Amino acid sequence: MASINIAKLVLGSSDGHRGIPVIGFGTASDDTGPAPMKMAVLEAIKLGYRHFDTASEYGSEQGLGEAIAEALELGLVASRDELFITSKLWCSDCHLHLVIPALKTSLGKLQLEYLDLYLIHWPISAKPEKGILPLDETDLMPMDFTGVWAAMEECQRLGLTKSIGVSNFSRKKLENILSFATIPPSVNQVEMNTGWQQKCLSEFCKANNITVTGFSPLGAKGASWGTNQVLDNEVLIDIAKARGKTVAQVCLRWVYEQGAGVVVKSYNKERLKQNLEIFDWALTEVDLDKISSIPQHKENVKKDFISPEHGPYKSLEELWDGEI
Repeated sequence: MASINIAKLVLGSSDGHRGIPVIGFGTASDDTGPAPMKMAVLEAIKLGYRHFDTASEYGSEQGLGEAIAEALELGLVASRDELFITSKLWCSDCHLHLVIPALKTSLGKLQLEYLDLYLIHWPISAKPEKGILPLDETDLMPMDFTGVWAAMEECQRLGLTKSIGVSNFSRKKLENILSFATIPPSVNQVEMNTGWQQKCLSEFCKANNITVTGFSPLGAKGASWGTNQVLDNEVLIDIAKARGKTVAQVCLRWVYEQGAGVVVKSYNKERLKQNLEIFDWALTEVDLDKISSIPQHKENVKKDFISPEHGPYKSLEELWDGEI
């Protein structure tokens, strides 16, 4: 059964804590309200999902927390320790004195005593009084990477989170963190799919014992910044037909075969089930060669974090360090 197998399929951890379940349930851009998400989370837990990904910026922490509490009350999981919960530090809280209070606020909304993983959401800070998106370019600030990472390390030492990491960090920015970190980042969560394969970044992370988790593994169909470049790709459609799989399953299997995890969102019961059915088959070398030839295009470039006048990143080149 999926509920038995999926909980055992984990990626390694670089900091001595338990690994990360390969497939996570994402709650990004949740605009449907807490009730549909709660139902989807409960269904996902029944199917075997154990990793749930949220962020303060998503506005979904409270709904996820309610779902977790109900799952525990219903006995769908024996204890909170069976679940792996990730949340993220938003830009306006990326300041030395605000990191721990921000994490405590997230824990309050989630009704939890600790996170399994806490990530710096983006490598940029914003004025502390500013909240979620959209941010004005005058709100953008350079991050004190040393100070913010020291506070992240303190979060782990205090037991507020089991592990710490980053999201949307380039190799250069990871190298910066690694140059002074006492506790190195265990995870880099980035956009990763067959249309944006992140080969160089993945190799760097593997060499430095950093787990890659891919968001938008099916592309970003329906997102304000996305296109249909993944799910409508003819190469993937042909592979799916030949293998008797869905395009989504081919995409998720491809990420898994790269040694990365995925965070994927669906409120559809059948798709939730299908997303777990990627572990008892493999892509062929021919399939992988075809996928390697797919033209590459990053979708979520975050142009709203670019400001030639106000900085700190005056171009996409500076934000992504030449990786797009």
